[in-house]
Amino acid sequence: MSLGLFQAIARLLPNPVLLCTAEGRILAANPAATRFVTHLRAGADLFHLAAEDSALLRLHMDHWLRSGDPLPGSLTVRDSDGHLVRFRCHGARATWWDGRQPAVQLHMTRLDHTDQFVVLSQQVTALNREIAFRRATEAERERLLAAEKSGRLRLQHLYQLTAALASAATLAEVAHAVQETAPAALNATSVDLQLHSRRLIPSLEPADTLFALAGDTWTDLDERVPGPPGGATEGAEAAGPDVTAVRAALEADSVNLGSLLVRHGPGEGLEAEHLRAVAQQVAQAVRRAGLYEHEHRVAERLQLSLLPRLPAIPGFDLAGCYAAGTDQVKVGGDWYDVHPLDDDQIGLTIGDVAGHGLAEAAVMAQISAALRGIAMRCGQHPAEVLRELNEFVGRYHPERMATACYLVFNRRTHLLRYARAGHPPPLLISADGTSRYLDQALAPPVGPMEGARYFDAAVNVQRGDTVLLYTDGLIERRGENLDIGLGRLRALAHTAVGLTATELCDLFLNHQPGAEFPDDRALLAVSFPTPEVSAARPVAGHRTTLTPARTLSLQPP
Repeated sequence: MSLGLFQAIARLLPNPVLLCTAEGRILAANPAATRFVTHLRAGADLFHLAAEDSALLRLHMDHWLRSGDPLPGSLTVRDSDGHLVRFRCHGARATWWDGRQPAVQLHMTRLDHTDQFVVLSQQVTALNREIAFRRATEAERERLLAAEKSGRLRLQHLYQLTAALASAATLAEVAHAVQETAPAALNATSVDLQLHSRRLIPSLEPADTLFALAGDTWTDLDERVPGPPGGATEGAEAAGPDVTAVRAALEADSVNLGSLLVRHGPGEGLEAEHLRAVAQQVAQAVRRAGLYEHEHRVAERLQLSLLPRLPAIPGFDLAGCYAAGTDQVKVGGDWYDVHPLDDDQIGLTIGDVAGHGLAEAAVMAQISAALRGIAMRCGQHPAEVLRELNEFVGRYHPERMATACYLVFNRRTHLLRYARAGHPPPLLISADGTSRYLDQALAPPVGPMEGARYFDAAVNVQRGDTVLLYTDGLIERRGENLDIGLGRLRALAHTAVGLTATELCDLFLNHQPGAEFPDDRALLAVSFPTPEVSAARPVAGHRTTLTPARTLSLQPP
């Protein structure tokens, strides 16, 4: 509608009609408005003509501009004689107006003294509408803020769950992450993990049990009494008068791995999509951890098959142990061996080929076999053994490097001779628990340096003394100096009084304070003859499963 058309229509109306800007400038007025008040004409300032406070009139203008429907109000204007003329108004935004500034269209009716109640009622109605509008706006604002806060908190809990699952390597770590972070992510009372261990770890043997691995962190469904067919499904279960349990299936690659059992209290409903998203994250973490456990066990069995069976030597208590590192699922290059040289002398070996994998394991097997052959020929001289071993590695495996320590014990003289090729020093433990490192005769590792020179050192040992040979994985920790690891090992030796060789291996492998070993560990413990030990026959070999690493322990048959 144009301004001219508005004026033509307004001229026909009997009551005053105005078109005003938000600032109060009158854009158009019909003849009826001019008849009542001559000043009500185009170009006049309504705020100047009005008897009301300008702030109140501006408030009315703001209300009218925001409304698409007419809103009531009142207006008092002085005529040319100074008399007050009062009008009841209905104003609304002129949506048809296409000018630069928005405009208000006012339809006015002159009031007499009988209209006071009507005006007051209209003002009260307008005020109530304004109050209701403000309350509704505030309630909506609080609802939006609460929804934003809830969404932000949910995202934070989901991030914590995702981060915890991403850093979990084993099934026990995944279960711990679920117990600690999933209840907050799902707004639940508790979340339990129930798994099919034999689907996750195919390398489990029929007699194997994961009870020690699972503990109270998760339930092994394959160890439970069989229930109805069908496996884990999604749905609600009765859990008590105040608790509801919901089971969500854990599936990865179309394989059912178990379920999440989510318990929540009254009024703590779970969104199905949200629960499925969390279950999918947990399923992927469980699948990854199961693969890790499977490969870890296979690697250990392969490593065990490559390690030698220790010979039965009358009078000696021998035990050899191996444990894979917490960061490794591949077979390593650690080895140990015992070489009976003659009736009076035995040779002892421990070594470590750098790296992890099948290639390193194959090199380890060849180096170990080569050292056996060298020891048969010149095993009474440790330096000569390492010199020839260095030539062998340099010639047949020039790209490889290995550390090694070779010792020879003479039971007639009780002299222990040794040489080291870049290997940590053996620990000699006396019968009373005192200990010292055999830290002499250190030379470069075998392999990288052609013509490297190796030296002997010798020490007298007493009856009942024990020598502990080990690889560097036993003393290495992330961000820690090796001297700290050596000190920790020696401090632990003070508690080793009266222990057998097998018990020593268990002590040093699994009872160090805060033990977490990222690398493989191999140990060889040899207790030198005493009258009591000489009369005893060594115990048959066995395998034990221990935490945090599964330990392979061998003794002579």
